[in-house]
Amino acid sequence: MTEDIKIPEENEEKIDITKEVPMVPLRGITLFPNMQLPLYIGRDSSIKAVDEALAANRIIMLVSQREEKTEDPGVQDIYEFGCISKIMRMLKLSDGRIRLLVQGEARARIAKYTQEKPYFKVKIEKYDENPRELKDYEIVTQAMFKDVKEKFEKIAEMNRFILPDMILAMKKIESIGYYCDIVSSQLNLKLEDQQKLLETTDEVKRLKLIHGFLNKEIQLLSVQQKIQDRAKGEIDKLQKEYYLKQQMKAIRDELGESDGRSSEISDLKEKIEKLDAPENVKEEAENQLKRLENMYPESAEAATIRTYLDWLILLPWRKSSKQKIEIASAESVLNADHYDLKDVKERILEFLSVTKLKKKLKGPILCLVGPPGVGKTSLGKSIARALGRKFVRISLGGIRDEAEIRGHRRTYVGALPGRILQEIRRAGTNNPVFMLDEIDKVGSDFRGDPSSALLEALDPEQNDQFSDHYIGLPFDLSKVMFITTANILDTIPRPLLDRMEVIRIAGYTVNDKFQIAKQYLIPRAIENTGLKKSDIRISDKALKRVILEYTAEAGVRNLERELTKICRKIARNIAEGRKKLYNVSEKSLSKYLGPPVFLKEKKLQQDETGTATGLAWTALGGEVLFVECLKMPGKGKIEITGNVGNVMQESARAALSYAKANHKALNIAEKSFSNLDLHIHVPEGATPKDGPSAGITIATSIISCLKNVPVDREIAMTGEITLTGKVLPIGGLKEKVLAAKLAGIRRVIIPKRNEKDIPEIPAEIRKNMTFHSVSHISEVLELAFKK
Repeated sequence: MTEDIKIPEENEEKIDITKEVPMVPLRGITLFPNMQLPLYIGRDSSIKAVDEALAANRIIMLVSQREEKTEDPGVQDIYEFGCISKIMRMLKLSDGRIRLLVQGEARARIAKYTQEKPYFKVKIEKYDENPRELKDYEIVTQAMFKDVKEKFEKIAEMNRFILPDMILAMKKIESIGYYCDIVSSQLNLKLEDQQKLLETTDEVKRLKLIHGFLNKEIQLLSVQQKIQDRAKGEIDKLQKEYYLKQQMKAIRDELGESDGRSSEISDLKEKIEKLDAPENVKEEAENQLKRLENMYPESAEAATIRTYLDWLILLPWRKSSKQKIEIASAESVLNADHYDLKDVKERILEFLSVTKLKKKLKGPILCLVGPPGVGKTSLGKSIARALGRKFVRISLGGIRDEAEIRGHRRTYVGALPGRILQEIRRAGTNNPVFMLDEIDKVGSDFRGDPSSALLEALDPEQNDQFSDHYIGLPFDLSKVMFITTANILDTIPRPLLDRMEVIRIAGYTVNDKFQIAKQYLIPRAIENTGLKKSDIRISDKALKRVILEYTAEAGVRNLERELTKICRKIARNIAEGRKKLYNVSEKSLSKYLGPPVFLKEKKLQQDETGTATGLAWTALGGEVLFVECLKMPGKGKIEITGNVGNVMQESARAALSYAKANHKALNIAEKSFSNLDLHIHVPEGATPKDGPSAGITIATSIISCLKNVPVDREIAMTGEITLTGKVLPIGGLKEKVLAAKLAGIRRVIIPKRNEKDIPEIPAEIRKNMTFHSVSHISEVLELAFKK
């Protein structure tokens, strides 16, 4: 605010106020006596008051209103003290406003409001000052006046908005009251303080007030100068934006105010104090917070530290799910969710029992191995429900980057912890049931070997100090119950497999699938398609036909799809208005699913020379495998076809070598091996086949062909052969026996060392089956050849 100073002359005419005068309320400013001030008048009431003053003696009362935002002030909204003033100049503007130049004449108090509408008119009580010479005041007052002059001159030097000419003019003033009014108009004071100075009629009291205000102003300017010097020393010349923000921060610090960043820092500090974590974690968090406080808030590193602190705070370092272990309740949950799977359920109940007796127990690492669709993944959810823990799952299929497991180092842009700690954070507890799906499909490339990174996480002896590259602090995974799933074990690295307890889940039998469909799949398909139980009925014969002729799998995933397909077609009929009870019978099944897709391999129609029936294991379950051998004139060569792998080809060569070495015992002419070529073929050439378990089947086929002796079609066989004719054990016996039974074969030759696996085959599969245990190929030939 700039005002013109008027130094009164001794012969100037005194204003005599005897009548009421018009009054104009001012917004946000205060006029002091002997000051000139330009005003802009826009309110209609104020313009009328000015017109009244100009028509009379140009005298007008100017009083500040209490609140600047008040548009139509009343008597209660206006201060009592103001300044009686004289209008020096007036100019009407194009927008309807009036520009005035007014000069304050004397302090005055409103004694009475004589008019409020259409403008204010008041009677006033004028306060004429009787200035004394400086020497007439007490020595203390004279000293204070001198100090006020020195302080104002110091402020004028620090504040460039005060003109030098004004400072020079003020040095000549010896009147205390007049000097105080000038200083009051030049200081950047609040309206309340300006009004207080205006209402102070005693010159000495006014001088004391000015002295206090000048002291505060000097302190404020000194702090401001200090802030500017400090900010300049902390910042590079090129970072102008940062410099300005540092200034704002320092100003707020001095005023005791807080900005958004300060609020963020205090919020993080409070969270770290409440963090339930080991001491080394809290110490690291506090160190990172100190770095963040001293860092440019918009820098990339500051964002990295904030993200890192969020992870440290949100990880459940010591937060665990409270579990109430009830063995009977857990068993009922597992039985309700899954049919059969006896071995898995027993292992889970054993773990619960041990946990109940021994409170602190490291979580086991289970590996569920079995073909697709047998319920490995859904079993993990049931285990979590039985334990009363959170369930999290990640799929490892196709992962080739080690950082997916152990995280990226914080030096990389966009770095994050590995997926293990990400899921732990999402679970919110440090003891969830953690499923690592498809662990047999983990790959490796130039980015590292994820399976090697899993070694630490899945080792109960060291996973209590699991180190993630991003977090950089040990996290306790010993309370986590890890469950891994795989279709096969061959692709899992040995060191990793050694850390897991393998539980095999064999493929389901026809009866298993039938029960699962009745108890789980059909009700789920009805619910998912919006049907009611009263809308559909699937007969048992139709259901078995769906299992045998429309699906070919060890699990029940495709079976569920076919059942859902039936329900969808019925749902469409009902949606079109054809509502009734739909009975799906064996005869009407093709109307919903079309012709049968799979026809199970049946046993041979008759005994054939050179054709033996073998059994094979696949990821989809057991299969019946026919091995054919044909002899022809030649030079003793052997050819193997049918898309067989290297191991199976080696088995064929081993079988031929055994036949050559024992031709006398087998009653085979020696010249047969030099005058004949053999062609071994395994039908369904489009399907890849490999493995050693077809060894005795190939040997039987070759010897049958060379001896011209037919093989009994009622016998299926499986077993690996050595050069000396020994029969070695095989795997997947349950699936192979099931395949034989579905093909109508009731006699199976198995290796003697596989006798221990027979009790694990369900009783319904073993029913009406005969098992022949052999340890040498001679025993196989005795059983397989027709007498």
